[in-house]
Amino acid sequence: MTTPDQSQFSFELNRDLIQVAIASLHEHGARVELHDVAVDAEPDFAAIAAADGILVLGGGDVDATLYGHFDEVPGEGGKDRRADDREIKVIQDGIAADAIMLHLCRGSQLLNVACGGSLYPDLESAQLSPAGLHKGSKGEPLFLDEEVKLVEGSKVRELYGTPTLTVRNGHHQAVRRVGEGLRATAVAHDGVVEGTERIDNTWVVGVQWHPEEAGASKADRDVLFAEFLAQVRARKAVPAL
Repeated sequence: MTTPDQSQFSFELNRDLIQVAIASLHEHGARVELHDVAVDAEPDFAAIAAADGILVLGGGDVDATLYGHFDEVPGEGGKDRRADDREIKVIQDGIAADAIMLHLCRGSQLLNVACGGSLYPDLESAQLSPAGLHKGSKGEPLFLDEEVKLVEGSKVRELYGTPTLTVRNGHHQAVRRVGEGLRATAVAHDGVVEGTERIDNTWVVGVQWHPEEAGASKADRDVLFAEFLAQVRARKAVPAL
């Protein structure tokens, strides 16, 4: 997804994340159709709604005015309100249809905003998180390994079968007020929410981290992507009423 003020570094990074995600889905036997919500042409919402499963990927910052923040956002980059609005429509339509959906990083933030929740526009300026906890410090690589706590009874806790998980992180925005119909499923050691899921939907999951980053654990990526596709196949196996 190319956004209006995106740097070359950000463009290449996003491209690489998308490539890893698609390759992983193909490896697990999925057929993939990519919809870029940032291009001029409106996405094919009907085709997206007809998909067996919906994966909402990462990208630039979410427009802060969507959750009531109108002040300057330190370190803001890649903002595209039109893309935000389009993805929020996809998410809200998917929730209403009880679609099988997985949301990664920016996708998980948009899931929260789509459900009426809010975000921290910048964790460090909010003085909630020390530098170098959720992303690399200045002059260091963006992505780093971070341990998060998985909430007992959540889908990710049941999936990984462990109270903690080391994930690949690189974010400066994060969930603040959890949206209606969502619950927190993963929490960082500073208390920042790192994962959410819909309470009354079959399988709508969001994770703040990047399982599709090249340096992330492939084993952990395989667990999450395989479960996403298992849920898709389980849904397809149920005859329509």
